[in-house]
Amino acid sequence: MANPTGLRGRVLIVAGSDSGGGAGIQADIKTVTALGGYAATAITALTAQNTRGVFGVVGVEPDFIRKQMRVVLDDIGTDALKTGMLHTEAVIAAVADVLDELDPTMPVVVDPVMVATSGDVLLDPGAQSALIRRLLPQATVLTPNIPEAERLSGLAIPDVGAMREAAERLRVMGAAAVLLKGGHLPGATVHDVLVDAEGVTVFESPRIETTSTHGTGCTLASAIAAGLAQGLELRHAVARARAYLYEAIRTAPGLGGGHGPVNHVHTVRPFDPTG
Repeated sequence: MANPTGLRGRVLIVAGSDSGGGAGIQADIKTVTALGGYAATAITALTAQNTRGVFGVVGVEPDFIRKQMRVVLDDIGTDALKTGMLHTEAVIAAVADVLDELDPTMPVVVDPVMVATSGDVLLDPGAQSALIRRLLPQATVLTPNIPEAERLSGLAIPDVGAMREAAERLRVMGAAAVLLKGGHLPGATVHDVLVDAEGVTVFESPRIETTSTHGTGCTLASAIAAGLAQGLELRHAVARARAYLYEAIRTAPGLGGGHGPVNHVHTVRPFDPTG
């Protein structure tokens, strides 16, 4: 059937719901749609949260997560898959089981959601080893921030040189590529380090002084997944995703009394293969 909408690139997102709308599944759907793709979802958990914090989490049964993923894949299909909040070892196992069934060339973006911007822990302590064992080897690209990379790699990350070392270690641990996000480091410039089979690429952008940072990790990972689903090469997908997120932060609506959401809809336009 012809597609009259102009949408290109199907992304299956496996993540938790954010009742505040700034992160999680809600941010993922907005991002993929803004970049001209089609977003399908498998919900892993419901959260009661707003810009000030997470006030409750209700998990979805792992078997039902598998079912959500399989029925979407069997009917709609996907061109890339993105994971977000997988809060328990059983949930990680369920998702990894379905990933094992996919074509190994399918792009998989793994955002290891461990701690929310508010500081709330979103990954059970026993689940970290399962994430390393089951998901890292499945990842086309892993997108940790510095606290997550420190926990996963066991390395302290005080500067950009240490970011490169930690990203290289995480790649040795199984991920095909690692984009280590440097927003937690101080300074007027934000550095993100991509390590892949081609080597090391350091992306830079001016820091925006703002409290509107809720959901930035979800947004960036979903933007990368959209690019990969649309056939972009990884470095091009990362560059476009960073540019999209930068403008989303710059034009944030200023909602809430804590870490507010970004402006996900600032670039609603048809798919542009040049980014």
